[in-house]
Amino acid sequence: MPRRDYQDDPNAPLANSLIPAASAVVVDGRGRVLLQRRTDNGMWALPGGKMELGESIADCAVRETLEETGITVEIKGIVGTYTDPGHVFAYDDGEVRQEFSICLLAHPTGGRLQTSDESFEVAWFTPDATDDLPMVPSIRKRISDWRAGLAPVVR
Repeated sequence: MPRRDYQDDPNAPLANSLIPAASAVVVDGRGRVLLQRRTDNGMWALPGGKMELGESIADCAVRETLEETGITVEIKGIVGTYTDPGHVFAYDDGEVRQEFSICLLAHPTGGRLQTSDESFEVAWFTPDATDDLPMVPSIRKRISDWRAGLAPVVR
């Protein structure tokens, strides 16, 4: 289902839902970050999505990463919480969701790159290579926060 992101746009529709979600900054042993190109907006993004009943936020990030990229991961820390009410995304079915996402730091433990019904491209990028990729500001902020070393590492 197509989606349109709005960031601090006075013409954005009003949010009518707030759904807990998780995303993951997955970093491999070479320091590259895993990204997917979304089918709903054509932009590059971190793997992630809405939390399901009965799972933890970490379980959500692990599940979404596997579903969207084919890569299994282990959670190692938290990048940050992202709850900007100025960022909403509107879906064709009328849902307008306010951002509520916890971004976790992870490393790959297995699997192989593959696309899904939510991603038409999946790839590893060096941090500098992400600078010119088309992505929504909230995803760019997560990557910037990780690159700036703002994410505490859990060992």
